[in-house]
Order: sequence, then structure tokens, then C-alpha cells
Amino acid sequence: MSVQSASRKSIRFRGRSYLAYMLTPEPPVYDWLADLTAWISQAPGYFVGKPVILDLSAVTLSHSAIVQLVSELLARDIRILGLEGVDPLQAGSDLPLVLTGGRPVAIAEPQDSAPQASAPQESAPYAEPQPAQQEPATLLLESPVRSGQSVVFPHGDITVLGSVASGAEVIAGGSIHIYGTLRGRAFAGSHGNERARIFCSKVEAELLAISGFYRTADDIEARLRSQPIQAWLKGDVMFIAPLN
Repeated sequence: MSVQSASRKSIRFRGRSYLAYMLTPEPPVYDWLADLTAWISQAPGYFVGKPVILDLSAVTLSHSAIVQLVSELLARDIRILGLEGVDPLQAGSDLPLVLTGGRPVAIAEPQDSAPQASAPQESAPYAEPQPAQQEPATLLLESPVRSGQSVVFPHGDITVLGSVASGAEVIAGGSIHIYGTLRGRAFAGSHGNERARIFCSKVEAELLAISGFYRTADDIEARLRSQPIQAWLKGDVMFIAPLN
């Protein structure tokens, strides 16, 4: 009797990158948590459903203190995806994964002291290096960014020819240029570019942020509302001025 092998469909694998938010507590943690609570009260629900990494490199906390901090953040609708800046030996089933550079940290297993002989490896033939594919410096959006949408472009500037609605957000590694009305949130310099700027023809923003420094709607002067503006950083202070 002959046996026929059933045909199988090929399995597709894809790589995909995601942007995660980084929270970095500073001592004293109690005061930092109070400041975070005050910020959330001005932008309620902002972190809901978004991946957040907790960077603990600036503080020294015991295992129980980390558990408590993660619990406090969860009570504020901030779900921690992973921890950075922490000793992997502090990890446990009651804590999120310990990460480094966005990747899980592997804890080395003890190995036998006896050295293992390795087979000689053949050297690979020389191959000409392939030129790296250059990423575009600007993402151009010809349509408005609607409420609930999140546009992320970490490789350069974002230019929006229309408006950004309330509840929408635009996140760029470089500067942000909005030719319509900005009613939502704009995050420029998302990877630490302190020279990034925000330009818009009419500001009614919920939030402006550059390289981690931000201004909420309440922090924008009334005389600037509904006017063309630019925002930039100077040291640790964000400045907003009319765009002449």
C-alpha cells in the first residue's frame, strides 16, 4: 500500500517593529509618582492600551518595591510591558520581563567546567557589502490625521498637509510640520533629538512634546491659541512663540 504525503501550506514569518513608551522614575519615587498622577489627570486615558517600558536605571529598588511600583502604575491604567536598568536576578513570575535594548535578557545557565572541543569552522568567502537602503527623511501625510489615529515615524520629520484631530497623535524622530489645525498631540524628537521643532498653522493642541519635555493645553498661553506657532527646546525648557 502506498502512502501519499499530504501537502502542507508554507508558514509565513514577518518581522514588525513597535514603538513603546519609556517611563524613567527618579528619586524620590513617591514624588515622581505624584507628578505622574498629576500629568495623567490632564491627559486621562493616555497610556491605556499602549506598551510601556519601565526604566529603573536612575533608582535603586528592592524586589518588593519594584512589585509595588508596577502595581501603582497598573492602578493608573499603565500596563508595564518590561523592565530595563534592573538586575536580571531580580526577575520573577510577579514582575514583567527584564529587557535590554528592547530584547529579553537571557539568564545564563551554569555550564560544565570542562572545555568542549569545537570543530574547525571554514571561513566564509568574501562578499561585497551591500549598500544600505536609505530611509526617507520625511513622511508626508496628504490626508488629515483623524481622532484615534497614531502616526509614528522615528526616522525623520513628519509633514501633515491637513489637520490633526483631537484624540489623534503624531510622533516623529525629527520635527513636525502641520499645515492645518493641531488639536491632538504632537511628539517631536521622540528618540532624544533636542533640536527637533514643532510647527503648526493653528494650535489648539492637547499636548506638545519635544524629546520628553512637554506642554499640556493648560500650559499654552491663551494669546497663542488658534495662532500659527513654533515650539522648540532650550535646555530643559520648551518655548512656544508665534510663527511670523
